[in-house]
Amino acid sequence: MRRLLTLFFLCAWPVFCQTNSGELRLKVTDPSGLVVKAVIHVTSQANGYSSVLATTDLGTLDVRRLPFGIYQVQIDQPGFALFAESVEIHSALPVEYSVQLKLPTFNQSVTVNADNTLIDPDQAGSVSQVGTDFIQNRLGSVPGRSLQDLVNSQPGWLYEGNAVLHPRGSEYQTQVVVDGIPLTDNRSPSFGPAMEGDDIESLSIFTAGFPAEYGRKMGGVVELNTLQDTQPGFHGEAVLSGGSFDSAGAFLKAQYSWGANSVGVSAGGSMTDHYLNPVVPENYSNTGTLGDFSVNYERDLTPHDRIRLILTRELSRYDIPNELVQQTAGQRQNADNIETIGTASYEHTFSPSAVADFRGMVRDNANDFYSNPESTPIEVLQHNRFREGYFKGTVTLDHGRNEWKFGVESDNIFLHEDFNYNITDPTPFDAGTPLTFSFLASRPDLEQSAFIQDLIHLGNWTINAGLRWDHYQLLLNRQAVQPRFAISRYFPSAGVVLHFSYDRIFQTPSFENILLSSSTAATTLDPISLQLPVEPSQGNYYEVGLTKTFFGHFKVDTNYFRRLVSNYADDDQIDNTSISFPIAFRKAILYGAEAKVDLPDWHRFSGFVSYSYIVGNAWNPVTGGLFLGDNAMIPLTGHFPDSQDQRNTVRGRLRYQLTRRFWIAGGVQFDSGLPFEFDGDAATVLAEYGQAVLNRINFARGRIYPAFQANASAGAHIYRSDKMSMRLQFDGQNLNNVLNVIDFGGLFSGNAIGPSRSFDLRLTTNF
Repeated sequence: MRRLLTLFFLCAWPVFCQTNSGELRLKVTDPSGLVVKAVIHVTSQANGYSSVLATTDLGTLDVRRLPFGIYQVQIDQPGFALFAESVEIHSALPVEYSVQLKLPTFNQSVTVNADNTLIDPDQAGSVSQVGTDFIQNRLGSVPGRSLQDLVNSQPGWLYEGNAVLHPRGSEYQTQVVVDGIPLTDNRSPSFGPAMEGDDIESLSIFTAGFPAEYGRKMGGVVELNTLQDTQPGFHGEAVLSGGSFDSAGAFLKAQYSWGANSVGVSAGGSMTDHYLNPVVPENYSNTGTLGDFSVNYERDLTPHDRIRLILTRELSRYDIPNELVQQTAGQRQNADNIETIGTASYEHTFSPSAVADFRGMVRDNANDFYSNPESTPIEVLQHNRFREGYFKGTVTLDHGRNEWKFGVESDNIFLHEDFNYNITDPTPFDAGTPLTFSFLASRPDLEQSAFIQDLIHLGNWTINAGLRWDHYQLLLNRQAVQPRFAISRYFPSAGVVLHFSYDRIFQTPSFENILLSSSTAATTLDPISLQLPVEPSQGNYYEVGLTKTFFGHFKVDTNYFRRLVSNYADDDQIDNTSISFPIAFRKAILYGAEAKVDLPDWHRFSGFVSYSYIVGNAWNPVTGGLFLGDNAMIPLTGHFPDSQDQRNTVRGRLRYQLTRRFWIAGGVQFDSGLPFEFDGDAATVLAEYGQAVLNRINFARGRIYPAFQANASAGAHIYRSDKMSMRLQFDGQNLNNVLNVIDFGGLFSGNAIGPSRSFDLRLTTNF
């Protein structure tokens, strides 16, 4: 294996990489050309970015990892006239921007207007942006879910099960890109350590109009940039939080920058009695403990060369919530996940019109599941592990109206599966189901890709056209070519951007227990289901949308989408455990509409409201999985509503700045209810889950009753100086205390009940 890793490293070394963020390099001088040390405000209403930064003694400032958009640069330096201009960041190429301050004149009046940053006329497709201000003042979350909650606030996304994100009805097809490194495995709390919001500076979220550099998991892409302060000297942030369910957390990040060097360290830990979503309101056996540590080093080798090294260690340990019968029997199931990640990147700027960058990652992930002998109806043990070596590269070239980007990608995952079960209560299972079973296997998952794309600017038209090739080799050997196309037209007089996109997608199946679910050993457990290797998903995504500004303060985004997918990816799990197996339906059709109203800042008010409507249907038969007991009777024909077929979803939040130091906010969440299939009757529900759950189930419609929740927050800057600031925030969620049944008795998802009324207190100190 060492030789194989070396071979891939050598093959990937000559290529380069980049992400959808850019860099602004500022230099400030006075009228005579002498450098000025100044404080600079950089803001963008379109993506919620806001930062106050200081130049070096040489009058220079590098603002790195800026999400694409239009930014306002404002300098209010004593002794000089106010400076305020807009700068466009739409390329991986660094933008060199020189500012020559002017002397003030008598009777001078300057009006600063940032309205032109509210809309991005050069964005070919729709992208949801979550900026610094929204992240810092986000609603409190149960430990392990702050990133998921930020994404779930955007239209087109919803939860199912244990905070597993579903973009536009897709299951297990979300990739999280961390500082340019894609993580394509499930990043929900029940499958691995989750990154918390305290370490995130910005989020860019794609559900359509995917650039050709993205592939393999295409339900949705969450690209995040981690928090970094490149200002000279020592800086940091400390966060203490606590609240309901005996939740408590601490986070510390410190960074020291000098000259061309920057070193940072971060560490965090948290615990809670509500880690996963329980299956009954009593919230039995649901503790969780999280911890992470990271160190990074960045250096500008020359004005044209930069390296960055990051090492991260994360772990989570948690219990699996019990049902009523399991709690009475004394069941105890717990799991842990330990992950170590090392990444390296190198960037070289050849000229103002050419930049190259390459990145690599190695990681080790171990996932264990334990059951005691009192577990019922099945005792499960699992010791899975994978090791991954990843390389990606791009080169970006600017040539007039065209910006070319091309590159390659190689991902090599070495899977090891060790699974055992012992049936302790044969009643729910078929007579022929073996009472004991074990499986042990290892195999490499080798994936390669190449892409080319062209971003074209033609006046008020913007076109992003690309072509991607993917090769997938695990149990199957498959490859596909995927054209991508997005186009937009900006109408300045109306403040409107119209856009259309088409994405051909090729999605590799989840590798969680894929060796077992596709093996002949699984066929012996359930000969009725089609235990064949799960094919990659392929399909066509379409979207048409409009973005418009109103009165210079409101922005409205509306989209209509349609997805046609063959070998539609999903998963099934054993009872209500966190152990899942990849499956694929013959096909699926999903369509819907979304709308979002953003109010960045107006007379001390800020906030948003979003609405999503989605309809999804999937067609049998199903392949893959590990169906035991009642779950083994899977129809071979027909179609049914997709398990994420939630017709109506609303999210909203409005904040009011009472004074310079104090603010209040309120929000709502509405879910119209997911469909379910349950073989039993009301009496069975009452016996297994209780009256409260039964009251939330609509057997006549085969859906969970709608749930409306209200939340409220208050925040204050309790201390502020030139060197340190402290802010306190109090949050209350589900204030009306509705029993939020997310999933019920699902064949593929089990039961899941959201948190009851809860409160959270968070103290953040910046220094």
